[in-house]
Amino acid sequence: AQFGVDLADVAFEVRAGEVLGIAGVAGNGQAELTAALIGERPSADNAAILFNQKPIGQLGPAARRALGMAFVPENRLGHGAVPDMTLWENAVLSSGKNQDVVQGGFIQRATAAAIADGIASAFSVKTPGVQAMARSLSGGNLQKFIMGREIMQEPSVLIVAQPTWGVDAGAAAFIHERLLRLAEKGAAVVVISQDLDELFTLSDRIAVLKTKLLAVDT
Repeated sequence: AQFGVDLADVAFEVRAGEVLGIAGVAGNGQAELTAALIGERPSADNAAILFNQKPIGQLGPAARRALGMAFVPENRLGHGAVPDMTLWENAVLSSGKNQDVVQGGFIQRATAAAIADGIASAFSVKTPGVQAMARSLSGGNLQKFIMGREIMQEPSVLIVAQPTWGVDAGAAAFIHERLLRLAEKGAAVVVISQDLDELFTLSDRIAVLKTKLLAVDT
C-alpha cells in the first residue's frame, strides 16, 4: 500500500454465536483489516473473504450490508456518524434498506425518527432528542447510539473496531453486554481492539495482528 500497512498472511474464520477478538499494537494493520472486512478496501480476489461460503471480497459496504453484515468503525465522529447531521438522519445512514426508512426515493422522517428514538431508548443514550446533532453528544453516548444503530438491525455478522475507545467505564460495560447478547442470539462478532482486557472480557477466541520484521544489511 502507498500509505499504511499491506495485509499479508491473514487468515481466520468466525462462526455464528461467537466473538472473535483481534489484538495488536496500533499500526499493525488494524485499520487496513477493518477496511477490508467492511468493504471500504475491496480485495482483488473476490474469494479472499467468504460470507456463508459466498465470495464477497470485491463487494462494497452497501452490498455486504444487504447480505446481513453490520459495521462499527473506529472513528465514531466523521466515520461512524456525520457530526452535523441529526441523530435521526444518522439513523438513516446504515438502516434505510433494512428498516423501510427510504420509500420511493424519499426518506420517511417519521420512521427514521422513531428508529432513532428506539435506539436512544434501548441503548440508554442521553440526548435532548433525535433532532440533536451527532456532534452534541458525549463520546460514550454517541458510541452507544452507533452501536445500537447496528445491533438493532440484528446482523448475522458484526465487525467492530475499538468499541469502547475513549468512553467511560459505565458506557464500556453497557457496550460489552450488548455485544455478548448479540453473539448469544447467534451473530458472528469480530472485535478489533488494542485493549487486551476488553478482548479477554468479550472473546471466545483471540487472534493477533503483527507486522513482519525485515532484516536490513548495514
